[in-house]
Amino acid sequence: MQYDIKITVMKKLFHEDLVQQYTDEPAKWTPCKKFNVGDTFHIPGNSPWDKPEGFCGWAWADLQKMIWGMARGGPKRFVSCCTDGYRPVVFLLEQLETPS
Repeated sequence: MQYDIKITVMKKLFHEDLVQQYTDEPAKWTPCKKFNVGDTFHIPGNSPWDKPEGFCGWAWADLQKMIWGMARGGPKRFVSCCTDGYRPVVFLLEQLETPS
């Protein structure tokens, strides 16, 4: 069975202390500009490898394994984040009820 997946942006973090301590030009750093809290994306169960339009490539690389597994019957819900240690974005992944 194949399941569609919904991705929701739950939270955007910004670790200013780490930016100040470990980057060369801290004033240039901001929270992630690619996503807004509440943004949603739909992943078809028959093509869970296709990055949605407008989705950050780095975040997609971080989430893709879990999305693929969920689209093939894995967990119904999962919380994950991108691996940007300075400004991570937290996502809720949800397996939609109706198999595709």
